[in-house]
Amino acid sequence: MSKIILHIDLNTFFVRCEELVNPTLIGKPVIIGHSGRGGIVSTCSYEARKYGVHSGQPTFKALELCPNAIVIPGHYELYSRKSKEFFNFVKQYSPIIEKASIDECYVDMTKQLSNVKDVVKYLEDFQNKLLQTIGLKCSIGVAPTKFLAKMASDMKKPMGITIIRRKDVRKMLDPLPISSFYGIGKKTAPRLEAIGIKTIGDLAKLVNEDNLEVKNAFGKFYYVIKDWINGYGSDEVDVEPWDPKSIGHSTTFIRDSSDFEEIKGYLRDLSKEVSDEAKQKDKIGSNVQLVLKTNDFKMINRSVKLNKPTNDFETIFNEASILLEKNLNGQEIRLCGVTLQNLIYASDYVEQLSIFDNFDENDEKNATRDLIRELNRRMKSETFMRASDILKEKKHGR
Repeated sequence: MSKIILHIDLNTFFVRCEELVNPTLIGKPVIIGHSGRGGIVSTCSYEARKYGVHSGQPTFKALELCPNAIVIPGHYELYSRKSKEFFNFVKQYSPIIEKASIDECYVDMTKQLSNVKDVVKYLEDFQNKLLQTIGLKCSIGVAPTKFLAKMASDMKKPMGITIIRRKDVRKMLDPLPISSFYGIGKKTAPRLEAIGIKTIGDLAKLVNEDNLEVKNAFGKFYYVIKDWINGYGSDEVDVEPWDPKSIGHSTTFIRDSSDFEEIKGYLRDLSKEVSDEAKQKDKIGSNVQLVLKTNDFKMINRSVKLNKPTNDFETIFNEASILLEKNLNGQEIRLCGVTLQNLIYASDYVEQLSIFDNFDENDEKNATRDLIRELNRRMKSETFMRASDILKEKKHGR
């Protein structure tokens, strides 16, 4: 029996988060990105898109198309918080979730939907409850494979529901422009159009004829394309296993970016997530790892060994930022991640002091730390903090 895979995609997620904080933005052309000649549009509202504004566009060009657009630099801590709320909401329906990016996921709902008579009504209830409880809007694609589910979720926005059955693949996919084919990049689409492949149907015909020119164009990816275009391919929703030796978080960007400050903004949120989880689990780590995935899917892994194990947010973020600065090199990045490695329990760590260290001061710090940890353990939350940590967070606007 075919699986029932959902692709859930939040509609204009960053903009919607800003609207929840400032409702006066609703219905207005909004751009998330930096101003100035070097600024890039990260995403924008549907109202701005009507003027031709789109992700990846220079902000000054976007403002030429839509002079009355409201430009917001982005509040990534807000987006990270709302993203967590979204994924926690989805977990109420199924534990089999694969996070595709900060605002989208694949969900295996085979068990939950197999005996549901009116799937559309069920998913409409899901959408409405998400909107009422968290304030977010989403489009949902339903299909037997991840690729088809992703294609389906893109077909109706906002708040759309699209079901693609394997028998409907030709009817629903073939008329679509080749540029809409998920996995075919902006550089590949024009090359295909140049050799007469204007639609997905054009590509399907040549692929099923094992056209040599098309085979050469896609290389090893050709056989994946052949499966996808005929309604087959992966239906495995990858639930990432827990690794007790490390704590890591990553996110796939809405658009590829080489903007250092933009990527650094993501690193800040990811570092905070890593730090919070490590503190919650009473873990400290001695290495910080930065992971970058380029727009051609090459992985860049860099790590640094710390002077002593930690779970401190500022330390993790600073080290990740240094690694980013050394390794970005103007490349277009589609994913970044931060990991705290070589974990041990904080209570098991014994710091070696030299003869020059102040033993009394260190004992006092350790006693305070242990007291706070024990209080938080009993409260089952991060209720208590040292005053110095609170001041540090205020200094950095957190």
